[in-house]
Amino acid sequence: MSANQPILVVGSVAFDTLHNSLGTHPKVLGGAATYASLAASHFTDVRLVGVVGRDYPDDAIAMFRDRGIDLEGLTVADGLTFHWEGRYTDDLTSRTTLKTELNVFADFMPEIPESYRDTPYVMLGNIAPALQLKVLDQVRNPKLVVADTMNFWIDGARDDLLKLLPRVDVLVINDEEARQLSGRHHLVHVASDLLDLGPKSLVIKQGEYGAWLFAGEQMFSAPAFPMAAVDPTGAGDSFAGGFLGYLAGRDAVDPDSLRAAVIHGSTLASRCVAGIGVTDLLTLDAGEIDERVTAFRRLVDFPGA
Repeated sequence: MSANQPILVVGSVAFDTLHNSLGTHPKVLGGAATYASLAASHFTDVRLVGVVGRDYPDDAIAMFRDRGIDLEGLTVADGLTFHWEGRYTDDLTSRTTLKTELNVFADFMPEIPESYRDTPYVMLGNIAPALQLKVLDQVRNPKLVVADTMNFWIDGARDDLLKLLPRVDVLVINDEEARQLSGRHHLVHVASDLLDLGPKSLVIKQGEYGAWLFAGEQMFSAPAFPMAAVDPTGAGDSFAGGFLGYLAGRDAVDPDSLRAAVIHGSTLASRCVAGIGVTDLLTLDAGEIDERVTAFRRLVDFPGA
């Protein structure tokens, strides 16, 4: 097997203020790139591109470095760090955005350091498709590109998104957004429509119901791990980071590795939701990951005929 390869993660590094049944949690570390990078760092080396303000704490920078995350691509700009505030229902099935303060992220234009441009595995976090395209214009011959998107871009930047998708190897999207992009409801029809738009493979996340992988003629369904969630913030980004980090750690993109990556991404997502913010991603170790992957396997194992 080839040696593990690094990944490039581009996206938001932020503060989140969370309101849930456990109380209010002011300005915990958040952002898509934060969750994806921390999840991926359990499997391989990570190179992070993002922007924070002068208020971003030194101990957070140290936390990234302690995880072996390369921060040459993290810019510290004059101003305040991106801040999102939201309130979850007690059953965690929905949330209401109370405040979105883009701050320095409003002017984010990803500049990929020269030392990052040959990174073979690329994670395009949930940013404007025009910026995702800008990233791809700066990297050289990536082996695998994974992209995330959301309803805001599907509605407001569809033309750019349609330009992006043929340059993507794996699109990671939740079921609501997938249906919105397709215009149809049944996931098999939706997947066919989205693959026709250009990505080679597709992962449709279904939150507490798991995830589907569509890769050519192959389909794979993975359950979510049954557990009592505490905070679903960042679960999807942790999934994407764990998914790509696992593939880069093995330097493998064959169908069996993609299936295993879905399970490993789901494992990281299941640990993410067990604590507030990034807490459980920081305390997780390799032995615990292996134990949960084994538990996932038992969930779907059945005797032969």
